[in-house]
Amino acid sequence: MTTPPSRLQLPPGDWPCLLDGLCARFPRIDRAQWQDRFARGRVQDAQGRALAADQPWQVGLEILYFREVSDEPSIPFREHILYQDEHLLVADKPHYLPVTPAGGYVRETLLARLVAQTGNAGLVPLHRLDRLTAGLVLFSQRPDSRDAYQRLFRERRIDKTYEALAPALPGLAFPLQRLSRIAAGEPFFRMAEVQGEANARTRVEVIAAHGTVWHYRLQPDTGRKHQLRVHMAALGAPILGDDLYPQLQPVADPLQAPPLQLLARALAFQDPLSGERRAFSSERWLQLPERR
Repeated sequence: MTTPPSRLQLPPGDWPCLLDGLCARFPRIDRAQWQDRFARGRVQDAQGRALAADQPWQVGLEILYFREVSDEPSIPFREHILYQDEHLLVADKPHYLPVTPAGGYVRETLLARLVAQTGNAGLVPLHRLDRLTAGLVLFSQRPDSRDAYQRLFRERRIDKTYEALAPALPGLAFPLQRLSRIAAGEPFFRMAEVQGEANARTRVEVIAAHGTVWHYRLQPDTGRKHQLRVHMAALGAPILGDDLYPQLQPVADPLQAPPLQLLARALAFQDPLSGERRAFSSERWLQLPERR
């Protein structure tokens, strides 16, 4: 199976060549590994032409590179294709499975699996879910209609509904709106609420309030990284299974950790091509982790 390439638009930097810049940009990848990729034509321009390691660093240039991971762990949870037509594919993603290549995963990603199933190497996800979040992911099947569907997300014309299990919040009145400014935190992969004009908004409702864990409905109006996880933790109800918020919790084996109880339940929008109303719902369900 051919793994789809990753794309990178070269950011500002004073590196003399592509090799030096990529080594600085991805410090976890050995220089020798980048040299090997260049030698095998695994670093290309946007038209798929091999690039040379000593080519000057050109800010704004889009490059393609093929990620390769040795001893990639197998993820024993399966995705399902809920809908497919000429332009769109809707997948129901399990917990733990990345949408696109990241970290130690290349082949074990939703994108790579769907490309293998459909034979469509041009599949492109229109949005992202965290690796630990389950639920709906919308893919574009064709480049000629892709921008029409991408605009739905850019212009916030798509209704996104999530569900979560989290501690009870009997002291708050629901439904409520959480507005805050979310920015990069520490370490670099965490986000944080900071002072300033709000750039993240989430509507929070209670579906069921029984015992110490409640079932919540979350509707983000914006799409900041980790927005729902940050907002729930800030309210005092971090989502069950969250290893990042409110505190970083090191996990020895992610596949053995209790799954994050966050589900992308539904997507609804007016189709930009046909004008009809589209609505999709995940077939997955959240569940309380087993007590040990």
